[in-house]
Amino acid sequence: MEYEHLSEDELATKVIGLAMEVHTKLGPGLLENAYKQVLALKLQKSGLFIEVEKPLALEIDDLRIEMAYKIDVLVEKKLVLEIKAVERLSDLHLAQTINYLKLGKFKLGLLINFNVTRLKFGLQRVINDKENKI
Repeated sequence: MEYEHLSEDELATKVIGLAMEVHTKLGPGLLENAYKQVLALKLQKSGLFIEVEKPLALEIDDLRIEMAYKIDVLVEKKLVLEIKAVERLSDLHLAQTINYLKLGKFKLGLLINFNVTRLKFGLQRVINDKENKI
């Protein structure tokens, strides 16, 4: 894998650049799945290892649900991408991303809303730390 040595921050920088390219070409107003698929293909074409709709298990008490959640895109097995195409991001979108980070024991996620005039207004870095209360 060409990029496996990159830190989460370095991967995030690369992903943000590619997400901005996608947004510039497609603009706002499409469905979430269109942005997710185009971004995934661009990430893959750039040499990054990605998993689209990566299953994430949930364990509670003595129960385990193997496919309780699906991460939109997991980059290099360490950066979580949660893709949205909504009027505005909400606390629930943030909580969802935090949950994915905690359940998968990932350090960093990007919450990306493509339904904005400029992508910088739709980007949110989400860090898995003790301050994240759900």
